[in-house]
Amino acid sequence: MANVTVVGAQWGDEGKGKIVDWLSNRADVVVRFQGGHNAGHTLVVDGKVYKLALLPSGVVQGKLSVIGNGVVVDPWHLLSEIDKIAEQGVLISPELLVVADNACLILPLHKDLDQAREAASTQKIGTTGRGIGPAYEDKVGRRAIRVADLADPEALKPKIERLLAHHGALRRGLGLPEADGARLFDQLMEIAPRVLAYAQPAWRLLDKAYKDGRKILFEGAQGALLDVDHGTYPFVTSSNTVAGQASAGSGMGPSAVGYVLGIVKAYTTRVGEGPFAAELDDEVGKHLSTVGREVGVNTGRAR
Repeated sequence: MANVTVVGAQWGDEGKGKIVDWLSNRADVVVRFQGGHNAGHTLVVDGKVYKLALLPSGVVQGKLSVIGNGVVVDPWHLLSEIDKIAEQGVLISPELLVVADNACLILPLHKDLDQAREAASTQKIGTTGRGIGPAYEDKVGRRAIRVADLADPEALKPKIERLLAHHGALRRGLGLPEADGARLFDQLMEIAPRVLAYAQPAWRLLDKAYKDGRKILFEGAQGALLDVDHGTYPFVTSSNTVAGQASAGSGMGPSAVGYVLGIVKAYTTRVGEGPFAAELDDEVGKHLSTVGREVGVNTGRAR
């Protein structure tokens, strides 16, 4: 197997997780390259059901799994998901999971902003409210806290102050209370040792794997029609979901993307707001929804 990039060719929920799980048997490394923990994947291995949101699907197969720099990482959710899957017998060690040290963090204030904006908006986007969009905003605005920042507490403090200077005005405008910088610092320091155990320059590890001829599987989230540039804007996600992002979101060159596999299912679904041509509101649609178990893995929302 050459390198393969798996992406959704609809609005997500095409069954990418099943395909990635099947391909993981043939891969040496599995990489997430965009999105956050808004991407739910359900895997069934030997009759056991695993529900993943942030972890690459390769962890269940015991394959080296990488969360790339293109992903925004909620560190609390990451540790929670690691603990939850450990209860199912899958132990996630730093030898199995690598988190890019230059990936940006989703913080509690991002979730506050995401939910408050959606509640106040007259044009609902259908966000999951998990802070994905605001985290990407701070990344592009060059004020985000990155994984590596957890290793330098003294340098982290002024970065938090700079971040709160921006968020303060936004929170006041939405009627939210002021964010507590000292509390946020303490929260980050509490989890820093566990998160940093998985952190390293992911691009360097992947570059070596590529040069050594190891097979790399790039695992996309959402779908092409939710791409921030190419999807049904503004009813889209906050990242590029197309295959080209596999390169930028992992730190590898474009040639490493390999074979691109777009996944579709026989009928189309979407979650949230936005245009949806030929939507079935009749008994046929209800039947497909029921037999297809069309409910979001993470959100529980009907598709």
